[in-house]
Amino acid sequence: LFKPKRIDYKLKRQDSTKTLLIKSEQLLRIEEQDFAIRPGFGGSAIPVGIDVQVESIDSISEVNMDFTMTLYLRHYWKDERLSFPSHTNQSRTFDSRLVKKIWVPDVFFVHSKRSFIHDTTMENIMLRVYPDGNILYSVRVTVTALCSMDFSSFPLDTQNCSLELESYAYNENDLMLYWKNGNDSLRTDEIVLSQFFIEHFHASSGLAFYSSTGWYNRLFINFILRRHIFFFMLQTYFPTMLMVVLSWVSFWIDRRAVPARVSLGITTVLTMSTIITGVSSSMPQVSYVKAVDIYLWTSFLFVFLSVIEYAAVNYCTTLEEMRKMRRGKIPSTFNASQAMAFDGCFHDNDIELTTFPRMAPTLTSDPLTAPSPNSDPRPPEGTRLRRQRSVRENVELLVNNSYMIDSYSRLAFPLSYLLFNTVYWSLYC
Repeated sequence: LFKPKRIDYKLKRQDSTKTLLIKSEQLLRIEEQDFAIRPGFGGSAIPVGIDVQVESIDSISEVNMDFTMTLYLRHYWKDERLSFPSHTNQSRTFDSRLVKKIWVPDVFFVHSKRSFIHDTTMENIMLRVYPDGNILYSVRVTVTALCSMDFSSFPLDTQNCSLELESYAYNENDLMLYWKNGNDSLRTDEIVLSQFFIEHFHASSGLAFYSSTGWYNRLFINFILRRHIFFFMLQTYFPTMLMVVLSWVSFWIDRRAVPARVSLGITTVLTMSTIITGVSSSMPQVSYVKAVDIYLWTSFLFVFLSVIEYAAVNYCTTLEEMRKMRRGKIPSTFNASQAMAFDGCFHDNDIELTTFPRMAPTLTSDPLTAPSPNSDPRPPEGTRLRRQRSVRENVELLVNNSYMIDSYSRLAFPLSYLLFNTVYWSLYC
């Protein structure tokens, strides 16, 4: 009989937070209060502080225009209904089982597509109650939210994404959301992404208006993503450049080697089509032109023009041979597939090689000033006269000397592509 009296005496002397005989519901007087309404109902708005620790950014999808983030979301508020006596001012920590019996802020993620609270091995929810009624409520949640991306500079782009938090039922007259520690309320672990570099994380706040329910406090978790270009250089830009350069090889191949030049041109065209299709399949179907589209389609145009260039060379060569055969410069028994020199000119004993005729001197309007046969046709010292050819004459010159088209293309195509690359990278980098 004496021993139980000593135990009761000790229980009376112990702090209520350490007494195992008192249930948590009895200590917090949960059954005595109506936790269906917010603290301080009928008075001013209850302030709820928020801080966030971003654990990871799991994925970023350009096709779906969203991102998936795992974070620790912590709420701070005061509910005097949950205060309890404590001489040591020690808090009590509970799990998700008690959370369902008290009032907690109804914060949700705006523009979220999917979200869930982790539940391995138990629900990742922590509730800490202090003797004065201050409460810390923390959850570990993964959310997939919308990010409106602009791909006009893809893949040399920078994306601004944000995760927005807001109370669902309580407007600014009932609940005031704010960042508990200002800019320090947002903390991040070391996050490494495969295709992006996170330039900046920052917190901000604002108001959202709904016509039927009024104004709501809204918090923003903003982060800036800059895309790594090296992956796309290896997968897209370098192969495209090589295909364009490979198409120029046909300018140095004998213009009579029809199978070689045609097969080379078709191969480069088909390869470029495959690269364009592969890039388009991994991108959303946007209605505007992306930076990678400009580069790929311009490169495709260069490859296509190299095929058209050989078609023009082949056609002009055919016209030139037919004209020479009508003039009798090429015997009817001549084999058109015979070898040619590097400069594209025929060298055969049966072919008459003639130089281009000199241009006749231009007659002046005054016949008296026309030069006599015995006069010196050279102009006075210090002057030089040259008759400019018309566009038609230049075209006829190219048609009559088709090998010159290849000669000009060897210089014009690389210089044009170099100029395009200079302008492109200076604009987007």
